Amino acid sequence: MSLLPRLRLSRRLSVPVFGALLGLAACGPQVGGPATRGPLQEPPRNRIALLLPLSGPQSPLGRAMQQAAELALFERGNRNVDFLPIDTGGSASGAAGAARRAVSDGARVIVGPLTAPETSAASTPARAGRIPILAFTNDVAQAGPGVWTMGVTPAQQVRRAMGAAMSGGAQRFALAAPDDAFGRALASAVQRMASEWGLAEPVVVMHPVRANGAAVAQDLLSRASGGIDAVLIGSTGALARGVAAGLAANATPAPRMLGHALWAQDASLGQEPALHGALFAAPDPRGRASFDARYEGAFGERPPRVAGVAYDAAGVAARVVLTPRGQAGPNTGEIFDGVDGPVRLQPEGQVQRGLALFAVEPSGEARMVEPAPTPGAAGS
Repeated sequence: MSLLPRLRLSRRLSVPVFGALLGLAACGPQVGGPATRGPLQEPPRNRIALLLPLSGPQSPLGRAMQQAAELALFERGNRNVDFLPIDTGGSASGAAGAARRAVSDGARVIVGPLTAPETSAASTPARAGRIPILAFTNDVAQAGPGVWTMGVTPAQQVRRAMGAAMSGGAQRFALAAPDDAFGRALASAVQRMASEWGLAEPVVVMHPVRANGAAVAQDLLSRASGGIDAVLIGSTGALARGVAAGLAANATPAPRMLGHALWAQDASLGQEPALHGALFAAPDPRGRASFDARYEGAFGERPPRVAGVAYDAAGVAARVVLTPRGQAGPNTGEIFDGVDGPVRLQPEGQVQRGLALFAVEPSGEARMVEPAPTPGAAGS
């Protein structure tokens, strides 16, 4: 069952708000080939390039993200900002070309692109043009000087969950996760957090995506000769329930169970008593519900989840271009209120997020036990 409450704005607001947004969008450059300008025309002073998949299979997603960016600008009342939507076609080569066009057309910030391969391709021309990128991906491997990854990352979730377990006395950690991209990101984060906090090397078991939960639990316990205090389970559904049941039945005392943000949408976890009270970090659903309602009120449809990232990135970018020309990127250290909670952009592309802490309930609902802290605070 979803954590997100269903909220709606009055439909009486839809037509004027949507009309205003259409007017805003019409003022900006249109998608297509390079813009032509007469000899007396000057490029806008505060131009933001939106690198989006506006053609191809992902074009509906790209259009929704463009609308979310326009909503961010409209709500802030920034009339001196000019969006330049550029189509990436959903490919790395298209993203590289879009970034080159953003540079040539005088953009001060790039918002997007969508995926990690596209971000990697766009980074080279953007850095050459000294233009910061606020990318939508949650792949922290793409972050670096001038490139911030705005998606909610596995590392942010791991830091919050492990910090909560440590505050309860846990010192020895383990991870059981599928051997896929998400599981490997969790493993890297668990190992990095343990090293950063001076803890013992965590026990890490990477298992097939289709595995037997009891066997995974037995494998983990056989490697944990010194015992374990808390285990982060990287799977969902029946596999996560099986791992937890196996750990609870064969470890004395049973370790504290930890999870990740995907558990917020998994009501089946409540079926396993070993998971009752298990902790995981995820965005506070109240901010998301408010954004969903405002977006639906403006455009008459529910936004895809990643549209919230586009909204946040566009808001940050607008603040950048409205600062003096000498500023090349976001105000690092400043806290922004995001759709999925507070965000702090750090130097060298690092992004900190304030995530709420939830506990699995027998009903399958997730109960918030701690609100989102200020990014950078202890345990966040």
